[in-house]
Amino acid sequence: MPVPSASSAEPNSPRPAPPGLWRDADFRRLWVGQTASQLGEHASLVVLPLLAVLTLHASGGELGVLRAVGQAPILLLSLFAGAWVDRWRTRTTMVLTDVGRALALGAVAAVGLFGGLGMSGLLALAFAVGALSVFFDVAYQASLVRLVERDHLVRGNSALEGSRSAAQIGGPALGGALVSLLSAPIAAASSALFFTLSFLSIRRIRRIETMPERPDEPRTAGDHGVTYRTTAPRMWRRIHEGLRFVAGDSALRIVCLASAAFQFSFAAMMTVYLLFLPRELHLSGTVVGLALAAAGPGALLGSLLAARLPSRFGYGTVLVCAATLGDGVFLCVPALHGASAVTVPALLAVGFVFGFGGQLVNVTVMAVRQSVTPDGLQGRAAATITFAGMGLTPLGSLAGGFLAGEWGLRTGLLVTAAGMLLSPVVMALSPLARLGRELPAPPDTPPTAGRTHSSDLTRET
Repeated sequence: MPVPSASSAEPNSPRPAPPGLWRDADFRRLWVGQTASQLGEHASLVVLPLLAVLTLHASGGELGVLRAVGQAPILLLSLFAGAWVDRWRTRTTMVLTDVGRALALGAVAAVGLFGGLGMSGLLALAFAVGALSVFFDVAYQASLVRLVERDHLVRGNSALEGSRSAAQIGGPALGGALVSLLSAPIAAASSALFFTLSFLSIRRIRRIETMPERPDEPRTAGDHGVTYRTTAPRMWRRIHEGLRFVAGDSALRIVCLASAAFQFSFAAMMTVYLLFLPRELHLSGTVVGLALAAAGPGALLGSLLAARLPSRFGYGTVLVCAATLGDGVFLCVPALHGASAVTVPALLAVGFVFGFGGQLVNVTVMAVRQSVTPDGLQGRAAATITFAGMGLTPLGSLAGGFLAGEWGLRTGLLVTAAGMLLSPVVMALSPLARLGRELPAPPDTPPTAGRTHSSDLTRET
């Protein structure tokens, strides 16, 4: 039996009321660290390619390989990272990955300044930074469940996802500014400072995580009554446990299907979209960047409202409506024609609405997933869903390029934008759409009035 944690205790048990989320010093330390880490991660996504172009004079093909290598850990290591995070304390994982990324970017800066950096070395370091980022991202999601009260999950996720959205806006801009103002190697060193700040903040978290027992690790008696582990659980077995749990829970299974449908269609749509804006609408690179950045303010607003809307309208209603609004808004783009004075404000509005709806979905889905998942499976459940969603993005990008070449940009954009609506349709036809104003209870928690029990979600329909 897992050891009860703060997140899994009965909500009606007699105990003092928990402090407010922002009065919790440990949560503030997690939030500061996660924000700094996300800024460093998204800044490095621009700094490393610019370093390759400006310092190593990389070709377009080499730059594509560099980006692919940096993204490969998402597919290769997500499931392994989930199994690892469930086995160890999340604070330890986050601290170690911060140190590793700071050292890797520091090495890039040092070698680059002395002219010894080659493309092969940059590829290796990009893979290392990407791999460590996968572990950190899985760990911070699992850490929230172990750190805050269950009633604070939605607000905690809202804060953390708001920081991630801000980093997605400010990180690339910051990385580009650092490269412009400084040299590319010094910009890499500056990015390392964000990981150092994250390390300093997260290591100050004082609350000791309550780890689930590990019944699959038999022990044997040794001399003087000391017990030793006789066998360590095989990593593939732990990964299989995570896959089996997600596949066996109808709510999480639907989340995986909806995520896969969205990520495939979104990758295809973005491939066509990035061709459509400059070639069909004749927009400059600056305006294209502005149109893409418009999703950021919408995402920040979505993060703020995600803590309030589900308790008023219900989690299921918010999920389906937000996904339909955010994904469906791109159907307007193929109809745009004419001068930039008309098209640019419309594109900004589309980006804002997409960011708003998408962030509402992200925060709400994360709260539901954390609620129905036992503490000992949080990391593996998060990694499995990430793997299922992101695994189809390379195929989606290829499909988008094929449609753009064969059917034309407007038709290709219309088809791929319509494909994004598969995600809200999947959710609307599933038990997720019937979720009310309370998060579903964990499997081992007695149901209370007005609260859905997780067994009601996992029952086959």
